[in-house]
Amino acid sequence: MSDPENRSAPEETPRRAPGPAGTTPAAGTATAGTATEAPGTESGTGSSTQSGRAPGTGSGTESRTESGRAPGTGPRTGPRTVRRTAAVLAVLAAGAVILAALNSGTRHGHLDPRSADPTGSRAVAELLKERGVTTRVVTTAREAADATGPRTTLLVTDPDRLGAGQRSAIRSAIDLSGGRTVLLAPGDHSLSDLSPGVRTEGDAGSDDLDPRCALPAATSAGRAGTGGDLRYTTALPGATACYPSGGHPTLLVLPTGTTGGDTVLLGSETILLNESLAEQGNASLALQLLGSRPDLVWYLPSLADSDPGTGPGDQDKSLLELIPAGWSWALLQLFLAAALAALWRARRLGPLVTEKLPVAIRASEATEGRARLYRKAGARDRAATVLRAATRERLAALVGVPPTRAHDPAVLVPAVSARLTGEPRDVAALLFGTTPSDDAALVALADHLDALEREVRTS
Repeated sequence: MSDPENRSAPEETPRRAPGPAGTTPAAGTATAGTATEAPGTESGTGSSTQSGRAPGTGSGTESRTESGRAPGTGPRTGPRTVRRTAAVLAVLAAGAVILAALNSGTRHGHLDPRSADPTGSRAVAELLKERGVTTRVVTTAREAADATGPRTTLLVTDPDRLGAGQRSAIRSAIDLSGGRTVLLAPGDHSLSDLSPGVRTEGDAGSDDLDPRCALPAATSAGRAGTGGDLRYTTALPGATACYPSGGHPTLLVLPTGTTGGDTVLLGSETILLNESLAEQGNASLALQLLGSRPDLVWYLPSLADSDPGTGPGDQDKSLLELIPAGWSWALLQLFLAAALAALWRARRLGPLVTEKLPVAIRASEATEGRARLYRKAGARDRAATVLRAATRERLAALVGVPPTRAHDPAVLVPAVSARLTGEPRDVAALLFGTTPSDDAALVALADHLDALEREVRTS
């Protein structure tokens, strides 16, 4: 009875579909067998399951699931989708940053020397650069005042925007710098502090005017677009009035108290704009007014330099008050999203781990290493510049010169010379001289700087 059943099992197995139903005959055969055959049947079933011969058994299905062979499971596709989404977002963010950086270099605003817009001033800045004039853009009155000197021209593009404190700082720079200050279309609001004794006389009737003065810059430039805006009048001695309209000049040059310094009042901004620089003698007049010194400080007043209002509508407002009402909920949602993202990322990070430095380098060793690098590269100019700059800063602290004027030879050299009691020395050549010709000259320069500082410190 057992032989037919054993012979029929292999014949029926191929005709049955694999799956749970195919396990029923095997179970039945094992049940119908004798007690002595039960262990053998179980062992045979176990061996066939382990060898993969029973494709429909449950143990085989479990082994395939545990080995990760079942396609479409979550653990294999979830992280890949997240990585792809993050990569796409990173590419989009990088593209936005690149576009913003590219656009920020070409559009900076009205009268900005970096702007190529029709109302920008990049053209005149480039022409000045070709003639060796360096242009520095500042946005605060303190930066503008600190950058002035006998070798600088300070251009204030919107004097009427300045507050009382800012006008006072600019006025001090005008009186003490010894350089040139150009005020662009100043009104009575700013003239009272920046140029006392001058007042406006309304708008000029014509845009292009003739010089009609003996100022060299005006006579060589000829007819220029200085009209169309403000005219001025003054009774101050030594004033030079040019480009008159209706008997009142649109360009006024006033001497300052410091020898060599002057103040230029320009009633119109036309000669500085990209769109009108090539007309008439605008380019010539702009280059001569702004290029008389090797350094040009281009001051673009910001809103922080304005006078605070006194009315209730002009009082300082908080950040939330400045945000439109419709954006409050959007900002709140963005804040919550950022907070949740921060919490989500923080859970994936471990605690902070302190790590000791592998070695502590002494300051003397770092100094010696840098000196060897300078010597290997033959950078005597760089080494001399570092030595002189450090000595100037220390000497300025000893003789009472402000740190901002420590590198100004007109201020530092007289103060240091007054403290010397020994044999006369060329302090200017020592602190602001040329690059040493060889290593021996560089060593001698270091010794002379050390001796000079020692003498000033002990005087």
